[in-house]
Amino acid sequence: MFRLSFLIVLLFFFGSSVYSQKKLESPEYDSILKFQSLSKNNKLTLAEQFAYAKKAVALATALKIDSVIIKANHNYSLLCIYTGDFDEFKRINFKTLKLSKSIKDSLAMAIANHNLGWYHHQNRVQNDSAYYYYSKAYKISEQLALTSRQVEILINISEIQGLEKDYIGSEESAIEAIKLAEHLPKDEYMMDSLWLLYTRIGTGATTIKVWDRALEYHEKAYAIAKKMKEGFILQLSSENNMAHVYKEMGDYKKALTLYEGILDYKELFEIEPDFYALILDNVAYARFLNGSKDFEQLEHMFERAYHISDSLKDPVTMLYVTIDLSKFYKARGLKDKALKYAEESYHLANDISSNDILLESMVLLSELKPGEEGKVYLKEHIKLSDSLLAYERGIRNRFARIEFETDQMELENERIAAAKMWWTISSIVLLVGSILVYIIFTQRNKNKALKFRQDQQLANEEIYNLMLSQQDKVDGARAEEKKRISQELHDGVLGRLFGTRLSLDSYNLNEGKEAVQVRSKYISELQAIENDIRKISHDLSTDFVSGSGFMDILKELIEKQTEAYQLGYDFDYTDDINWDVVSNKTKINIYRMVQESLQNIYKHAKAKTVKISFQLKKSVICLLIIDDGIGFDTNKSKKGIGLKNINSRVKELNGTVTFHSKIDQGTSIKVKIPYTT
Repeated sequence: MFRLSFLIVLLFFFGSSVYSQKKLESPEYDSILKFQSLSKNNKLTLAEQFAYAKKAVALATALKIDSVIIKANHNYSLLCIYTGDFDEFKRINFKTLKLSKSIKDSLAMAIANHNLGWYHHQNRVQNDSAYYYYSKAYKISEQLALTSRQVEILINISEIQGLEKDYIGSEESAIEAIKLAEHLPKDEYMMDSLWLLYTRIGTGATTIKVWDRALEYHEKAYAIAKKMKEGFILQLSSENNMAHVYKEMGDYKKALTLYEGILDYKELFEIEPDFYALILDNVAYARFLNGSKDFEQLEHMFERAYHISDSLKDPVTMLYVTIDLSKFYKARGLKDKALKYAEESYHLANDISSNDILLESMVLLSELKPGEEGKVYLKEHIKLSDSLLAYERGIRNRFARIEFETDQMELENERIAAAKMWWTISSIVLLVGSILVYIIFTQRNKNKALKFRQDQQLANEEIYNLMLSQQDKVDGARAEEKKRISQELHDGVLGRLFGTRLSLDSYNLNEGKEAVQVRSKYISELQAIENDIRKISHDLSTDFVSGSGFMDILKELIEKQTEAYQLGYDFDYTDDINWDVVSNKTKINIYRMVQESLQNIYKHAKAKTVKISFQLKKSVICLLIIDDGIGFDTNKSKKGIGLKNINSRVKELNGTVTFHSKIDQGTSIKVKIPYTT
């Protein structure tokens, strides 16, 4: 039973596969491929490409093939990024994730999780959600050995950890990404990724004041940038990062040397004006820290950096410039100007959530504002510092908890999926078992009904055989009786009459007209009696009922059944067939075929009349049964028990049978049986 259940399940999935394959050969699938191709055609406008991608998704959804829907969704979500429709990007990837889970498409799950992680990451305010989806994408990519995708995900995770002050976690993620990247081809994209990872480790080390480690990794990043074809700006960025480390260490001379070296690239302003403004600010502040007294020049450099960043609407560079300007003017005792830029720095830091500079601006404001007003900023600084400290202590545990909960959720999902699978299998097995029990029970009842009919037919055959045997005895007795009467008439009555006639012949020699007339009259009468008796004797000695008994039996059957079935009938047969020489086996089967046909006509045909005829053609007994009923489809009804029985009987007699029927045009059965004498 289990093997049969398994076979049914296998056939179900195989059938679904065949059905899906047919769909993949359909015009609808061709249209999906066409729209996807058009959506990637860069000669079209972005709006046109987006419209074609959306059409492909709609057609794929209507086609209801999961793999095709997922592919169309991926293509569509990419165009959502280009058009800036991020909410639609989130919706379509969430839908893809749900669908890929249902069909256990690991690659599709990895891509969808990665995309959802990116969606929350680019918002910069949902880092927990971004970390959650990135973690899931990384685990699946790890299982599938998608190394390049693992590196990309770890870069993003490392950035999130850095933003959330989990510097150790950020460094660990970056180092893991570097290890994986070492096994990949060193193309421009991968070297760019390595530069970013080394820079991130260096920046983290700078934050926690591990200066040697910070310089080591920034130098490694610089070496990577030098190997790149398009690494010029990255080299300058690494030099700027190293200069910042030296500035934080208090080695202002080395910092200034590096900053001024970057500023010497005259084309920097044309290539990266925002970076130029940052370097200009760094050079001015480094010169001030190195003891430069050319305040007019320094002020001019600060102001130019400020105006460039303001014109570019670059709040990050403006934040650095304003905090440096505030410290610059405060150190020179220009309190009003220092306060102005400190307040601007405070507001900018709040707007872009830069806590480090926000704390620094609070310290400046607490020192620049008089009395209680200054204390407000100091209290705010203490409160923020405490909350950040508590936050930093808990952040590593929070990411670890997210990872743990993700693992737990995956284990729970696997458990639920396994339970669901076994529940489905159990349901299928139970269903198949129920079907089998029903089939067995139904077949058993059919077998009982068939056995009953077979037993009934055997009983009928025995009765018929008894009838034939009895008829044979009756026919035999009748023949014997006729023979006896014939002998009596011939040997007794005829003998005496013959003697009388001879006497009269003798007496006829007597003369006398009257005597002659009398004798002649009696002699003629005796001759007539003799001829009659001879004729009777001859007729009695002829078996005139021989062969007519089987047709009588059939006629009686037809009369009784048509009367019971309320059918009109026409029974016609030829005298050419000598039924005495036909075997009992043949006659029994013919009898049963007629009986079976009348039963079928009554049960199924809804006929009003039936015609039955026997003919002899070229030594073949031809039986024809015609009704005027509703007919049936011979191609669909050949497996009926009645037709099977007729076929079986004809085959047993080495004959042939033809069924001809049309709906509402009645049915005819032609049976041909060899006739041997």
